[in-house]
Amino acid sequence: MVPVVKAGVAYVSAVFAVAFLIGALRVMLIAPRTGPLLAVALEVPLILALSWLVAGRVLRRWPLEAGQRLATAALAFALLMALELATALAFGQTSGDFLTAMTTPAGALGLAGQIGFALIPLFRQASG
Repeated sequence: MVPVVKAGVAYVSAVFAVAFLIGALRVMLIAPRTGPLLAVALEVPLILALSWLVAGRVLRRWPLEAGQRLATAALAFALLMALELATALAFGQTSGDFLTAMTTPAGALGLAGQIGFALIPLFRQASG
């Protein structure tokens, strides 16, 4: 596997695993008390901070030049969206429901966070 693919898969896998757990807490515990928009607004900074840390470790393992980091970002976004869709389908939503949810304020904020997640490898340097 080429370094771009390894880096992209490692990045999205680590972040998605933790984000899935945080998302479950958001849906079951936080959103019923605060509403979906505030719940997502609380979650997004946590996931982006985690993404920053994970990207640093991934880029230390697989040092990539700018063009490669762009490819990693694109791959990570595509994989993330595929995982998000698969999760939605597994929980009984249709693909139309999945897309429609992104038009709500909470969904749009979540999508902005997902785009931010994807862009982090472009701007992040390897961490020690």
